[in-house]
Formats: sequence, C-alpha cells, structure tokens
Amino acid sequence: MKPMLILLLLISCTDLQVAAQQRELVKEINEQVWKPFIRSFRAGDDNGFKAVHSKEVIRVLQDDKEIFGYDRYFQTQPDSIKAKWGIWKKDIELRFVQRIAGKDKAFEVGFYKTTSTNQQSGETRKSIGKFHVLLRKENGIWKILMDADSSEGASEELFNKAESLEN
Repeated sequence: MKPMLILLLLISCTDLQVAAQQRELVKEINEQVWKPFIRSFRAGDDNGFKAVHSKEVIRVLQDDKEIFGYDRYFQTQPDSIKAKWGIWKKDIELRFVQRIAGKDKAFEVGFYKTTSTNQQSGETRKSIGKFHVLLRKENGIWKILMDADSSEGASEELFNKAESLEN
C-alpha cells in the first residue's frame, strides 16, 4: 500500500511541476509575443508587428488556400492603400483553446476577433477567425514561426468560451 501511495505522490508532484512550467512559459510567450502583437496591431505599427515574427515565418491563409513567407507577408503597401485604411481604427482580441509549450518551441490554437471602426463615418466591421501558431525561441526571444488562420469553425460563441490571454 505504501509504495502505491508514494508513486501517486510522485506523479502528482511531477504533474504540478509540469503545469507550473507550462504557466511560466505561457506567461513568457504572452509578454514577448502576444502583448506586443496586440499593441502593434492596434497602433498600426508595422515594425512592431514584424518584430514578433521570425524571419523564417510561414503564413497560411487557409480560406484563400495560400501559403507564403516573410517577404510577401510583410511587403510594403503603397501609400494610397495606407491612406485609405488610415481612417480605420483597428482592434484585436485573442482567446486560446490550446497552449503547449516546451523550452524553445510552442504550439497554440485559438480564436481572434478583429473590430475595425471608420473614424469618419462610425461604421464598424467585425470578424472572427481561428488560428494555429507555431512559435520558437530565437536568441532567447519567442517568435511566431508559422501563423495559419481560417474563418471555418469560428464563432462568437466559441470565441467567448475560449481562455483569455491572462488566464
């Protein structure tokens, strides 16, 4: 009986250590990737947005059946397009359904909700999508290595059920 009890205690302690390590890694990812990602998205800060991505990033637009790398993902937009979208205030919220992190690699699945408000007319546009992201540590800093998203399987209900960034 005692050996079984000792084994159960060891397993419980190991599970608690793994859970604590996961929480610490997720917190680190939040600080190094997701908080700057959200800030730069809201501010329209292209350089800040690029900074959270690996130079080897793979971008997958599942709805459009497209896959491409860093150069195309971050190609410069003409000033006329920037001016057109400059009147729109953008916001993004992220929620997570799965977060798996190791010491230098992570995989996350969740939902995003974007809201764009035209500052002249007051028109508001919202969209919800599901994302899958691979991250890796590069020189001690977490970066997005692969970012895939789709509108399929995304809804306000599922977004609301998912865990917020701070959980």
